[in-house]
Amino acid sequence: MKEAVFVKQNTPRWETYESTPTQDPDELTERFIALTDDLSYARTFYPGSRITHYLNGLTAQLHRQLYRNQREDRSRIKTFWRYELPLLMYAERWRLLYALLFFTAAFFIGWVSAAHDDTFVRLILGDGYVNQTLRNIEQGDPLAVYKSSSSADMFLAITFNNIRVAFLAFVLGIFLSAGTMMVLMQNGIMLGAFQYFFHERGLLAASILKIWIHGTLEISAIVIAGCAGLVVGNSLLFPGTYTRLHSFRRGTQAGLKIVVGLVPVFVLAGFLESFVTRLTLPGWVSVSIIGLSAVFIGWYFVVYPRRLARGTLDHALPNRGKVAVERHAQGTF
Repeated sequence: MKEAVFVKQNTPRWETYESTPTQDPDELTERFIALTDDLSYARTFYPGSRITHYLNGLTAQLHRQLYRNQREDRSRIKTFWRYELPLLMYAERWRLLYALLFFTAAFFIGWVSAAHDDTFVRLILGDGYVNQTLRNIEQGDPLAVYKSSSSADMFLAITFNNIRVAFLAFVLGIFLSAGTMMVLMQNGIMLGAFQYFFHERGLLAASILKIWIHGTLEISAIVIAGCAGLVVGNSLLFPGTYTRLHSFRRGTQAGLKIVVGLVPVFVLAGFLESFVTRLTLPGWVSVSIIGLSAVFIGWYFVVYPRRLARGTLDHALPNRGKVAVERHAQGTF
């Protein structure tokens, strides 16, 4: 369809939206969905045209009106966790995959480097940590480092540090994703060297059953935070039909939502590391905790977003959830 025909067919409806605002939530929702359809069509066939910019502004105006007329307390929080964050994770699924692949590659670099250089582990983990762990191994408790301080102090320090690392990975995305990749590489190499250190001493299985009680959530969250940083970097590198500044604002907003969504994960990981990892648990208990953590991460950040975005849960969505789905589908998050 030619742009002139598209404009002629839809102008009366757009003018109605502007001239006769409504306070009815259902009508607002219908108008918003119709506008996002128009905006999507315009972006596809008339990118960069004035009508596309007009529709983008009109959609944003209606979006503000829609959300101003809805309760923003518990309902807003519930919507964020049930719809906005999962749909955002689906929209950025490729950045999440890239972050995971990069972290995995860094892990193997750390493992192989430690295997071929006797000094590498000390270089990465520090002489103090290595010497203390060697003493703990001689005393029959190789992971006694997790018992070296009080649970409460450890919980606060670990949780704060993990959240700091996540925000660092996010913020450094401003350097065209290079800073984020450095954070992922540093943590991946450290983990690879750490695990090889125990493998070399025949303690790999014991270390996995101990460390990954909290590490499953902690490492997964760092990778997802890396995804948030890549979202920021990607917004600068590939602005698409937006101006680079507008694309950067969108990318920063999306990345910040992801990082904020990780805070409860880091809190739970800190709790496990401070209060549970230090315990001597049967193997099946450790495996159960690790398995449940992995299932949660896989379900909430991968499987559920996919099902939600593809409409398999559409029957369960209230109006606000449907709006979130439409916003995701049209790229207006």
